[in-house]
Amino acid sequence: MEAEVVRMTSNLFHGGPETCGTMTTGGTESLIMACKAYRDYAREEKGITKPNIVMPVTAHSGFDKAAQYLKLHAKTVPLDRATMAVDIQKMEAAITKNTIMLVGSAPNYPYGTLDDIEAIAKLGLKYNIPVHVDACLGGFVIIFMKRAGYPLPPFDFRVKGVTSISADTHKYGFAPKGSSVILYSDKKYRHHQFTVTTDWPGGVYGSPSVNGSRAGGVIAATWATLVRFGLDGYTEATKRIVDTAKYIERGLRTMEGIYVLGQPATSVIAFGSHTFDIYRLSGALSALGWNLNNLQFPPACHICVTFMHTREGVADSFLMDVRQQIAEILKDPGKPVEGKMAIYGVAQSLPDRSLVGDFTRLFLDAMYYTPPVDKKTPKNGSLEGK
Repeated sequence: MEAEVVRMTSNLFHGGPETCGTMTTGGTESLIMACKAYRDYAREEKGITKPNIVMPVTAHSGFDKAAQYLKLHAKTVPLDRATMAVDIQKMEAAITKNTIMLVGSAPNYPYGTLDDIEAIAKLGLKYNIPVHVDACLGGFVIIFMKRAGYPLPPFDFRVKGVTSISADTHKYGFAPKGSSVILYSDKKYRHHQFTVTTDWPGGVYGSPSVNGSRAGGVIAATWATLVRFGLDGYTEATKRIVDTAKYIERGLRTMEGIYVLGQPATSVIAFGSHTFDIYRLSGALSALGWNLNNLQFPPACHICVTFMHTREGVADSFLMDVRQQIAEILKDPGKPVEGKMAIYGVAQSLPDRSLVGDFTRLFLDAMYYTPPVDKKTPKNGSLEGK
């Protein structure tokens, strides 16, 4: 079943006879696997021992996690401020003899904009560097957009120079949480993703991805989901989602006091304000039940349109709430943000980013706090009382 999921996904992204891959437990693992494959490939084939990856500043933070795990140097490239896509000239300037991988997003998470994959692939060919297209967020939207009436610039294996693609089946593929696919244009790259141990007393050990034990139920459910939806089902879902996203984008662009960042390509629309603290609007909308994500550099927030938003009246309800909350905020545009939303502004303004990192670690620590158990109180043999 996993092999068939990989083959179906490969076909969707126009892979060739040598295209291969594996399933993973999510987008971050797919990115880690790609970085691991290219690190080991570069070490064996090019003798690179101090590897770096060159990626847009908007590339998913999973690449930073991979860099920390695998001892890579992640070099981030700024955006073209008009398009909010990576600046290709600055990406080329960041390439060194130790660069093992170039990254483009299709689309990126913060703004939903599409990097120029063709231009990045040309750099990959020019400097003989593998190119990874991160389509974890919108992969199962972009591959159906042409069929849905929304053609995009080339982004998949049809682009010469693209050597790998990641796409999450558990997002717009509607499969259960914990499923993603990493694809390679050639088996020579996937070989370096694998982990193999030959001298262990327990026997020869080979593992395709991070986890040794993997949930077969998730793989089977992903296979069933892909087969059940099929081309027609995914195309219909994509059309409804992108129609709704475009409708919301048009509505936001007409509103006083806010602006849309770049040219959203798929289902994510980011918006900010030069007039008031955008986190006030984000907080007000969250209080009304809308699930928005806050962004920084610049301050903004985004809505990720899903199939749920395509129901009749939902988009209009969202736009109405945005208009009403903006009107309320504009009565006192200089008022500072209050409550938990103020944390975003403070975190963004701190010049010492190590402090922000320390605060984040403390927050993660707090998530694992449990109050002390009174051991004098009988717990009927529960583990808490031991």
